[in-house]
Amino acid sequence: MTRSADRFSRRWVLAALMAGVGGPALSAPLARSLRPVARPEALRQAAEAEALVARANLGGKLAFAVADAATGEVLEVMNPVLGLPPASVAKSVTALYALDVLGADHRFATRVLATGPVTDGRLEGDLVLAGGGDPTLDTDMLGDLAARLRAAGLREVRGRFLYDAGALPRLPAIDPGQPAHVGYNPAISGLNLNFNRVHFEWKRAGGGYDVTMDARARRYAPPVSVARMQVVDRPAPVYTYSSKGGVDEWTVAQGALGQGGARWLPVRRPALYCAEVFHTLARAEGIALPRPEEAAAPVAGRVLAEHRSEPLSDILRDMLKYSTNMTAEAVGLSATLARGDQPLSLTESGQAMGDWLASRMGARKARFVDHSGLGDASRMSAVEMVRMLVEVAPGAGLKGLMKPVHLRDGRGRPIYDHPVEIRAKTGTLNFVSGLAGYVTFPTGRELAFAIFAADPERRAALGPQELERPEGGKSWVTRARRLQMGLLERWVALYA
Repeated sequence: MTRSADRFSRRWVLAALMAGVGGPALSAPLARSLRPVARPEALRQAAEAEALVARANLGGKLAFAVADAATGEVLEVMNPVLGLPPASVAKSVTALYALDVLGADHRFATRVLATGPVTDGRLEGDLVLAGGGDPTLDTDMLGDLAARLRAAGLREVRGRFLYDAGALPRLPAIDPGQPAHVGYNPAISGLNLNFNRVHFEWKRAGGGYDVTMDARARRYAPPVSVARMQVVDRPAPVYTYSSKGGVDEWTVAQGALGQGGARWLPVRRPALYCAEVFHTLARAEGIALPRPEEAAAPVAGRVLAEHRSEPLSDILRDMLKYSTNMTAEAVGLSATLARGDQPLSLTESGQAMGDWLASRMGARKARFVDHSGLGDASRMSAVEMVRMLVEVAPGAGLKGLMKPVHLRDGRGRPIYDHPVEIRAKTGTLNFVSGLAGYVTFPTGRELAFAIFAADPERRAALGPQELERPEGGKSWVTRARRLQMGLLERWVALYA
């Protein structure tokens, strides 16, 4: 760390602390001596912020910070150095990490390789489906890849059909503490498909149900055998999961199904899932393939067909909009590998991301156990997030990738034509809520802000059956979001 970077870092923390950790701090410049606001005004503004916090009645812990994005002047803070779970706000860090290491134009490639010559449509060797870690590959794209393979003249494979998923570490889930059946907690590998989820659909049929498990996209919906579902007559639990012989074996309680419906379930062997679907699609194109086998090591060969993803910047825009956990983990792991590290877990890769952030800001306090924010052991302070938005993000264009957040009228309706633009990333876990981003005024002035709230004790007390819909969880998040809007409205009024 350079001496100037050390002074710069200290000013951020000292400027916040000089006004007191428990209440808001006002006009704390980042790069010059503190210029306190007249005390009656400071006290009045502090009381306003504290009234909003008290009205939210969240319990637990709260921290926020807001600064002028151009000058770095800290305008107001509460508990500035308190580390809290950032939830999906961590994806903002992941986006910057990936942009810095991989570049905005980076594309993930999924290739079909041949280890021998193709003569009269027959491959005298092995065919290899080689993944590049693409988090956005879906069944339609895989179908197009199979069509390109047919257009290249392939009709038959005399050797093996191998799949290679070694581009990323194989991880059975993002967060092992989550319920087994939630689609936002899938496995990760170098071959991913449909965000590593399988489509489960059920329809009432006589005294029972017809169920299907398929790899659904817009144009294709091939059935799969790597995941199976059995309807069981029991009151609870709704779902159970086990792995037998390399197959995801699911059961579902009959009483929870009603007349019919559908949902996405996570896939625990995504590489095999992708290979099986490609096998089905290739055969539909008239290409005779043997059953897929996993490659024991990377296989070299001639490229017969290739699918390239959209540019990373587009992938990250969708990731921030839809908060896709699998995308965050895949791009984060890819960035860590590109830096030369060899992570064996998300925690190791999250630590590498924390090291990268520290190197960019000259300080190390944030801790990440993954790249999506799904793990609640990650910690980041509001001041650290605002510093990142002010110091690191502008050059990467993060604000343009964030989704709009709309202020609301007196009846709670979004004001789509409000002259003040807000772009931010939300984050939500059970009894955890975060929001961080930018407020841009018509004059061009811009604020960077972060708001983190969490009730760790209440979250830790949840039982396994409460994790998906905990009692009181919805009302807690509603109050947290109302507080976020209240703070934003207040800052818009104060600093315009």
